[in-house]
Amino acid sequence: MRCDYCYNKEIVFAKNGEYSLDDALAFLRTRQSLLDGVVLSGGEASLQELIPFCQAIKELGFAIKLDTNGTNPQLIKELIKRKLIDYIALDYKAPKEKYTVITHSRKYDAFSETLTYLIETAFDFEVRTTLHTDLLNEEDIQCIIKDLQERNYNGVYYIQEFRLTQENIAALQAPKNSFDKSCLSSDIEIVWR
Repeated sequence: MRCDYCYNKEIVFAKNGEYSLDDALAFLRTRQSLLDGVVLSGGEASLQELIPFCQAIKELGFAIKLDTNGTNPQLIKELIKRKLIDYIALDYKAPKEKYTVITHSRKYDAFSETLTYLIETAFDFEVRTTLHTDLLNEEDIQCIIKDLQERNYNGVYYIQEFRLTQENIAALQAPKNSFDKSCLSSDIEIVWR
């Protein structure tokens, strides 16, 4: 994906990682009994060989949270079946009609499969959307809320307001459009971050 608002531009476009998985595990060994858990994030963490990495992290005694766009449902299902992750933060980037425009990918169906699986298995997860009001409006967010309701999602829906950073993929500036929070349905719990 190449989400316009992504502030991890250097990770998304990197050819190689700065650290190996062995480097990361060596660091985590120095943090045993100091940390409770590890967050795997990105770019998109599920593009990596996560099964052996998560096994090694679990052997060190850490809980694992996965931040994901949900476009690798087979890997996510396998990680859950093997009890290699404890929590997922699933990015709901945009409603289906705007998904490709926002992400520059055609992976809505894969994301949707992951969301359905997480709801059906009652795995511990949250859904979140990054909101840049020049890209998504009240109608778009309401469309996401409606979809979550129709799928019987009963968790909290987190809306993360875009933060202007030095660099993001589309060189976005602060949003110009306003957003009327009172237009959103109150049938699902919404937390603004």
